[in-house]
Amino acid sequence: MDSGRRADTATARAQAAQPSGPQQRYVNWKNTKDTFHKHGVCKTRAEARLKCDDFMNQRTSVSRKLVEVSIEEEKRYEIRLTSSLDVARFLISQGEPFHGDDESSTSLNKGTFREMIDWYKDKVDIVKDAYDKGSKNCQMVSLDIQKDLAKACAEEVTTVIMDEIRGRKFSVLIDESRDVSIKEQITVILRFVNDKGQVVERFLGLQHVQSCTTIVLKEALVSMLSSHNLSISILRGQGYDGVSNMRGEFNGVQKLIRDENPYAFYVHCFAHQLQLVIVTVLTSSVDIADFFNYVPLIVSNVGASCMRKDALLAKHHDVLLEKIEKGEIMTRRGLNQESSLVRPGDTRWGSHLKTLLRILVMWEAIIDVLEIMKKDSIKPINNGGALGLIGKMENFDFVFILHLMIELLSMIDILSRALQRKDQDIVEAMHLITDVKDSL
Repeated sequence: MDSGRRADTATARAQAAQPSGPQQRYVNWKNTKDTFHKHGVCKTRAEARLKCDDFMNQRTSVSRKLVEVSIEEEKRYEIRLTSSLDVARFLISQGEPFHGDDESSTSLNKGTFREMIDWYKDKVDIVKDAYDKGSKNCQMVSLDIQKDLAKACAEEVTTVIMDEIRGRKFSVLIDESRDVSIKEQITVILRFVNDKGQVVERFLGLQHVQSCTTIVLKEALVSMLSSHNLSISILRGQGYDGVSNMRGEFNGVQKLIRDENPYAFYVHCFAHQLQLVIVTVLTSSVDIADFFNYVPLIVSNVGASCMRKDALLAKHHDVLLEKIEKGEIMTRRGLNQESSLVRPGDTRWGSHLKTLLRILVMWEAIIDVLEIMKKDSIKPINNGGALGLIGKMENFDFVFILHLMIELLSMIDILSRALQRKDQDIVEAMHLITDVKDSL
């Protein structure tokens, strides 16, 4: 068959080389099937036949030459891809950034991803060979590749989460936040019961929103759920932080969702409610509000410089040794550890308790450091208000409120930690709140 085809091709080439006369037009179209093969051969037809033969011969085609690679190069590519994926998975699991500011070959720090690739190459000869001898335009380390690997890992994790849900009833926890580029976005977390009967929470993703209106937030939530084939009809709970546009009884997001699904009950975060109650109660008293205004001043003045921090720790160490020698405090592993003052946070009142406990434990050392500040200042205006802070700390009202707040916040802190447990149910939470109210 091949010999006959080559003969036909040779004949076509010979005919194509002959000078062409007037082209014979084909006019008998009604009897095409019977007479087309009898049509005379012209130069145009011969050239078309040659082009067809060249096209049918795939071994000489350009596309085949471009994609033809060796088995060794395919193996090297697989090693490079696997190595990059291993490094990406490790960095994602540790929450580390991928790239750096300068990833050029002359950079001393190319970023975590490329530095780990270089470390991998130094440790494993096969990996080094795959990168050094492989194609230079397919190293699998570019910024686009890093982003694609991270995105692929995120999609795989999301797929596992969706398989874990498998049509189960679920609740959503939503909070609003801004990223470093000051873009408003919502965080969506799913809460459901797995096959083992355990309540689990899974981070679903971030959704950028143009504004924080109820309609926009509701559409963003529905869009994210729909993109993962989750329906509002199987939603059984909503948990928000209590902002008016989320919890609004008439126009809030929870109301709009309940209009579509009346079984999606809304629950205001108990721990957040507790924080709001604490803030409201403590700021309603002038004396307590004034007390908490002085606490950050004490912390900032004592820890304003490294020298003051060192002096504070040294004084505290001496006080501990003196109390241990007198038998006033016990010694055991984990007790009397070196510590420093921490500034209380604005939203987490658990940090206020930690600060007050540190002030109580390091009381003598704080007074000594403030005395040093008062003596070392050349002018009274340069002592940072040390004299006034000493007078405030030695006042009976300040000491009384300090002990009172430690007592109250300790009880509330236990409740707050219990309310934030993942396996906490609402019935037990109500009993805990009742017990704390009775204790107060």
